[in-house]
Amino acid sequence: MNEKISIISMHDVPTIPRRVVTGHKNGVATIIQDELVRNVTTHESGFVISDVWATDAMPAKLDKSAVIADSLFPVLQKNGTLFRYVHIPPDSVVKQHFPSRPDAPHPLMHKTETLDYIIILSGEVYLMMEDTETLLKPGDIVIQSATNHAWSNRTNTPCIQLAILLDASE
Repeated sequence: MNEKISIISMHDVPTIPRRVVTGHKNGVATIIQDELVRNVTTHESGFVISDVWATDAMPAKLDKSAVIADSLFPVLQKNGTLFRYVHIPPDSVVKQHFPSRPDAPHPLMHKTETLDYIIILSGEVYLMMEDTETLLKPGDIVIQSATNHAWSNRTNTPCIQLAILLDASE
């Protein structure tokens, strides 16, 4: 898929929270970073994505984030994790940029080899599967097990979700 992604300033997306990272300095627990997330990307269709933190080993290395791909669809390192903020625009906007597919109920149907923990923060979105769907609202939690799926926002306002993805590839 040919993606057109651009970097946007934090002033354009005020809903992305700051990131506070803890660690140790001279053997004492401390705050190492306290800043707005800098890697925020937006897709021309209105998706705003920030991969807030990533790891590339299990057990996780605690001293730094792994390389982050900043892509529309998540990319994880082998044995890695990804903490992702996703702003899902209304389908009326998305479908202007992605053509319908006869083999899928939604143009952005996809599958990742991950176990995902997803929390809906605001707005509403349908989780679409191959044979069913369900409406998710703020506070709802999804445990997604490497399934083919899409997110369908049938409202006029964005949906915000946080997702923690764990590598589940063999």
